[in-house]
Amino acid sequence: MPIVLLVRHGESPANQSGVLAGRAPGVGLTERGREQAEQAGQRLIGLALTHLAVSPLERTRETARLVRSAAGSTAPLRAESGIIECDYGSWTGKKLQALAKTPLWSQVQQRPSTVTFPEGESMRAMSVRALAAVERGHQRAAAVAGESAVWAAVTHGDVIKAIVADALGLHLDSFQRIHADPGSITIIARGPQGSYLVASNTRGGNLAHLAGSAAQRTRGQVGGGRG
Repeated sequence: MPIVLLVRHGESPANQSGVLAGRAPGVGLTERGREQAEQAGQRLIGLALTHLAVSPLERTRETARLVRSAAGSTAPLRAESGIIECDYGSWTGKKLQALAKTPLWSQVQQRPSTVTFPEGESMRAMSVRALAAVERGHQRAAAVAGESAVWAAVTHGDVIKAIVADALGLHLDSFQRIHADPGSITIIARGPQGSYLVASNTRGGNLAHLAGSAAQRTRGQVGGGRG
């Protein structure tokens, strides 16, 4: 049962100023964002990752480098286009306050599965390609370290929310009820019956305990398992 750690990139200037960065180039991390990435990496000390899949955008690549360095890991960084930010099309670069006044905003909040952004991508397409990327990552990790493999995906908030919704068996329209802070780590395991949410939006605590027998503890069982 491979485990993936979904790491949201650290704070960016766009997060700080309330702008929808999307796939805009040149969006790196703030000083706080770099600290968040380093803190996330410190949580991985002692955990042997098979690899880190990384969204190709600047803020995720910067986060991944800091995470790997702080963790003292030599795991390879692998660019993964399947976990890139949603393409928000003409919404990219605009203030969230202004977007909240548009008719499409309420649809994004209430029925995201029906949304295609102007000149951009649909939320459903984002979810489909993100889940396919997670499956590829599980297969790559299992080929290296078997069913006890642990790997990381450094990605974006909406991508993480879509993956979590799937793990919980929720419709994509429920994904706005899920949260992923900058620098947070969400833990998903794959089992015989599908994906399991192990922990969501975590911000503290070393995760070395996920190695080895942790995979067995995340299986759905009568009575809740061994803990």
